[in-house]
Amino acid sequence: MADDPSRAANVDDVHELALAMPHVTVEHGSGGNPVYQVGGKSFVFFRNPRPDAVDPVTGERYDDVIVFWVESAADKLALVQDEGSPYFTTAHFDGHPSVLVRASRLGELTRAEVAEVVQDAWLARASPRRARAWLDQARLSSGGA
Repeated sequence: MADDPSRAANVDDVHELALAMPHVTVEHGSGGNPVYQVGGKSFVFFRNPRPDAVDPVTGERYDDVIVFWVESAADKLALVQDEGSPYFTTAHFDGHPSVLVRASRLGELTRAEVAEVVQDAWLARASPRRARAWLDQARLSSGGA
């Protein structure tokens, strides 16, 4: 059932989906956290605990924040405007084309939903040539013309 797109997502899915995109390299941040890149540009990364993302009750810094690039401010707003959504942002990311999600809340999303966010993040950061080639291949794979 690991490939069931309707099952609850988990952290392993983020790693697997990011690595499945073409031309991906993995760097490691100062805390050893993985940073997935395409063409030297980050598109998904696991963030070190920072003072802008904290538990509102305890004040403890979140240690499980994942950052996904998005294409536009409108895409960001679409993901974070619903208070029930696991996606969020902080003042540190104002004006930055990305959304945050805690790994502990990934289970509120399906694997298919996370796949879409990872693919969109990759498309937002890939070169136009690479993005076009991947979209063309995806269209062919799905039987599109």
